Amino acid sequence: MMLEPKPTNGLSLANIQIRLGDVTLMELTADVPAGSVLTVMGPSGSGKSTLLSFIGGFLDPAFQAKGTVSVDHVDLLLLEPQARRAGILFQDPLLFPHMSVGANIAFAIPADVADRRKRRQIAADILADMGLAGFADRDPATLSGGQKARVALARVLVSRPRLLLLDEPFSKLDMELRAQMRILVFERARTAGLPVILVTHDEADADAAGGPVHRIGLKDASDG
Repeated sequence: MMLEPKPTNGLSLANIQIRLGDVTLMELTADVPAGSVLTVMGPSGSGKSTLLSFIGGFLDPAFQAKGTVSVDHVDLLLLEPQARRAGILFQDPLLFPHMSVGANIAFAIPADVADRRKRRQIAADILADMGLAGFADRDPATLSGGQKARVALARVLVSRPRLLLLDEPFSKLDMELRAQMRILVFERARTAGLPVILVTHDEADADAAGGPVHRIGLKDASDG
């Protein structure tokens, strides 16, 4: 039993403006079709990650932001963060250390799947699909970096996201694993019909994503 994300008609970003005090960090209008990737590039400190924070609903109050973010004509900015269903991958996998690998994934399965056996089966199935069959009972601390990245991706996918937000998720992997994870993430997004926003400073990430690139310059602010 697999729990697949529901394909969307794409993401629309209209008249986005993000400021910090008197400094405009970003202005952006773009459409991101289902299964495609918009890459936002800029050096560390340029403010690129603030876009993901704005879309996800966790922008620091120090920033001022406006614009429209919609998926299938639903304005995400009118929804509480948890209702926006923005699947996010960060530089670190952020797996819960007190939970098994399977429990980490099951935690993200929507509440309408109430049966515990079904939740465990969904977790086991997506682990097998990620090349991690039999890993459900493993402690996350025993996994390699590449295995943790796959578990983090699996956890996002079972949450039924409307879109994927990628905050330099490949940057801490070695070169070989980075190439493998790029292929895996972008293929899964295409298969699931999910629009993707990737922020990165790595040209190879943008090349692998294959979509349009929005470049921003260094501003007098830090995006962490």
